[in-house]
Amino acid sequence: MEGNSIVAYFSCSGVTAKVAKNLAEAIGADIYEIKPKVPYTAADLDWYDGDSRTSVESRDANIRPELAEKPDVSAYDNIYLGFPMWWYEAPRIIATFLESCDLSGKTVIPFFTSGGSEACETQPKLERLCPSDVKWKPIARFYDSTSAADLKSWADGL
Repeated sequence: MEGNSIVAYFSCSGVTAKVAKNLAEAIGADIYEIKPKVPYTAADLDWYDGDSRTSVESRDANIRPELAEKPDVSAYDNIYLGFPMWWYEAPRIIATFLESCDLSGKTVIPFFTSGGSEACETQPKLERLCPSDVKWKPIARFYDSTSAADLKSWADGL
């Protein structure tokens, strides 16, 4: 990919953080952690509890968790966007991130980590949140065991 790149990621358990850091190092990109203003607790992440924060968020596509800080991606041409897959979708904070950035003319390269969920309709939903001139690369799935060499090979093939 030509131009400046940043790996922006959201992670609660550390799996996506590990992949994002390995990717950033492998491709020589800057890194940015997407942090919620109110951090998620273990109770918030309990998907067995229908009243947990993540369960409630998963049922309402209009929820936008507030960010700890406003992101600035103006210096970058390419945004590698990493997140865990929750209930076959990106966490709502990813929508907050996309809607908080000026992504016009940029390329977004989404990737996710998951123990079982597939991407399903995640990418089209995210694309609808962005200006029409944003270029999207196909979403990719990685595991915490994905090597830096494999991440670099993937990025080089884009």
